Formats: sequence, C-alpha cells, structure tokens
Amino acid sequence: MNHQFNFTVDKATKTVSVSREFDAELPLVWDAFTKPEILDQWWAPKPWKSKTKYMDFKVGGRRFYAMVSPEGQEHWSVQDFTSISPRTNFKMMSAFADKDENPDLPGSDWDLDFSEQNGKTKVSITIYNASLARMEKMIEMGFKGGFTAGLNQLDELLHTLS
Repeated sequence: MNHQFNFTVDKATKTVSVSREFDAELPLVWDAFTKPEILDQWWAPKPWKSKTKYMDFKVGGRRFYAMVSPEGQEHWSVQDFTSISPRTNFKMMSAFADKDENPDLPGSDWDLDFSEQNGKTKVSITIYNASLARMEKMIEMGFKGGFTAGLNQLDELLHTLS
C-alpha cells in the first residue's frame, strides 16, 4: 500500500512539516492521536515504548508521558493542549521534561490537521520550534526516523482496529 507521505524541514522558519495518509476513516485516526490507550501503542518507535502517565485531552489539558527504552530508561515529555476542533484540528505545545513534569523550554508548537476523502484520512502536522537549536536537537535525536517508524506502526495498528 503506497500512502502519501511527506517530511520537510525548513530551517529559515524553524518548521518541520509532516503529512501522512492512512487507509482508515477519520474518527479512528483521530482517536489514535487523542486517546492514550491507542497512542501508547504506536507513538514510540520499536523497540521503545510510549507510556502515558496521564492525559487530559481538553484545551488547557496535558499529556505527560515517557519514551521508555528496552533497558527501562525513561525520557519524559509534556504536551499542553492549546486548541481543539473535534476531528479536524488540535494544537499543542510539546517539550521534553524531567520525571517531575518540569518542561525543558523552549518546546515546539504542533498544529495537527485531519481530513478524510474516500475513506482515507490525511494527517498534516506542522511543528514550529522557537529556536533553531531546539529544532536541530530534535532532528539530531532521530526525529525523522523515529516519527516515520511510529506513523508506520500506526498504519499497521489501524488495520487491526478497523
């Protein structure tokens, strides 16, 4: 199955843009991004695991989670939800954090758009970084490979859920 996939980095605007098409209906894809029990099944690239400590998906709410290595090492992050338009868009500020939820600022602002056509759902994500150094750190840490692997895992998961 050849799904549309784009990943671009624009250093001038400190922006990473990712778009991916899934062979699944929009409500299911939306749930995969907004419900922790589904999110944790695909968010981390294998063999890493995503572990949500809590998630309150509402404007002003937060997801506090860790990427857990096979050896049990935890890398914590927070996502603060700033805008939600059900099943079409949500925005969040994402930052690395310590185990006590203290964010390592500056973070990045994520803008996620969802649209469906002919039973396929497209997710378009724009990630704006307040600093070029933070964006470069994100890229150096393997964001493209890791996020691409996560989206591929989501694609497999959607086939089992639909």
